[in-house]
Amino acid sequence: MPTDPPKTDDVCIVVAAYNEGGRLTPTLRSLAGQGYRNIVVVDDGSRDDTYQVALAEGVWALRHVINCGQGASLQTGIAFALRKGARYVVTFDGDGQHSANEIGRLLEPLRNGTADAALGSRFLGRTINMPFSRRLVLKGGVLFTRAVSRIRVTDAHNGFRAFTRDAAAKLKIKQNRMAHASEILDLIVQARLRYVEVPVTIRYAAETTAKGQSSWNAVAIVIQYFLGRLVR
Repeated sequence: MPTDPPKTDDVCIVVAAYNEGGRLTPTLRSLAGQGYRNIVVVDDGSRDDTYQVALAEGVWALRHVINCGQGASLQTGIAFALRKGARYVVTFDGDGQHSANEIGRLLEPLRNGTADAALGSRFLGRTINMPFSRRLVLKGGVLFTRAVSRIRVTDAHNGFRAFTRDAAAKLKIKQNRMAHASEILDLIVQARLRYVEVPVTIRYAAETTAKGQSSWNAVAIVIQYFLGRLVR
């Protein structure tokens, strides 16, 4: 007996994108292929054709005049999604690392009322072509987060997340750059949101690995995080 297709019209996908013109089209088409039509791309001051690609794919496209950072882009996109009446907000990377067919897995605990936030975990799920150095940096981030934020997660810096409308409205992200991932976990704790981790798949390619977190970037993120906490 055929099953009804998953409900998607109450979901808004927020895609923060910086110089993703060459990778954005397949990402957006994978989302559309899963039935998601409410998609907003926030072009964070790209120097390439990211904004034009988003427009060509028929999604909502917002643009930061200058590069503000991924945290700022997510805050812009989440605020837009809430104004558009989204019941659920999903954050999704524009570089092809995430799998659109796993969004329903994150939404399930939100729809059944058992969680306010669903956090993707590559360490509960699987990784493809993940460099060993990246694994070490991310595992270090997990230990840091458990010690400082007092939240027990297995993957502290995964951009694949889903929130109910009420939960998303409580996320006032002030860390503009990569420290926003730790800040979001802090905000979840402070707002006493119910959260679950959900196994997801992360795919690595040479070009996406090159723009990711190096050991020095990890140190910079820690510095940004603590400075942000001082002024929060």
